[in-house]
This record gives sequence, structure tokens and C-alpha cells, in this order.
Amino acid sequence: MMTHDTTLTISRLIAAPPSAVWDAWSVPENLAKWWIPAPIECQVVKLDLRPGGGFVTRMREAAGTDFQPHVDGCFLEAVPNERLVFTTVLTEGWQPTEPWLALTAILTFEAKDGGTLYSARVLHKTPEDSAKHDEMGFYEGWGTAIGQLAKLVER
Repeated sequence: MMTHDTTLTISRLIAAPPSAVWDAWSVPENLAKWWIPAPIECQVVKLDLRPGGGFVTRMREAAGTDFQPHVDGCFLEAVPNERLVFTTVLTEGWQPTEPWLALTAILTFEAKDGGTLYSARVLHKTPEDSAKHDEMGFYEGWGTAIGQLAKLVER
């Protein structure tokens, strides 16, 4: 974990190959199982892994309630088994938007020690936005999600 001005980063070695981590990211049913810390439920509305493709997820904090907005973004880069980049400042088809939290996430899946070094580098517009995201529980939330990802693929 590291905080650097406008960037927050988190990494974890996952005992599964990059292809398994990629499958957890690229199959909507798999992504829904780990993308948001439990017990919050995740609904994957759109997962179009190509530059300009939409990335839309919703969350539901309690059964019986409606799903609420979570991520409404756009992929900038998708290299199977290696790298995935998305942003919340654009939506599908490169449409500009004004999100509640502007960020660009650079995710890498590096083969290491028989597993995958999964790293997320999250860029923010300002140091204040980065600090806000940190205070909102970035490390706890993203860390928990990465733990759920590991649990899904480490078998």
C-alpha cells in the first residue's frame, strides 16, 4: 500500500495464474462475486472489455432494497491476462461525465512466484480527492475486494 499525492496503490500476490485473475475480471458473473466488499451485493450491468467499452456496476446494501449506482465508467485499455485500465470520467463510447469521484484505475496482473501479483494504481484529479478516497476507506474496501478475488480464484 502507498499514498503518493494523487495516487493510491494496493497490491497482493494471489496464488492463481493471471488467466484465472483475468477470468474473475472479465466474466460478469465472476466479477459480481468479489468486486464490492460483502455483504454488499454487486450487480454487473455492463462489462465491455475494450477501449471505449462501458463498465457499469451497481450495489445493494441490504436485501429487498434497490441497487444503487456504484461505478459508471469506461475502459481505456484491456490486455487479456496482463492489464486493465478504466476511468469514471468517461462513460461508454468516450462520453464525458462528472462522477461523484473522478478516478482512473490501472490494474496489472503480473505472473510472479507461480501466482499473480495483482496491483491497482488509482489516479485522482487532485491530492484532495485522493485523500478523500483514502479517508473513505480505499485500502479497507479495495483490500477486502482483492481478498474476495483471491478467495474466488485460489482453489
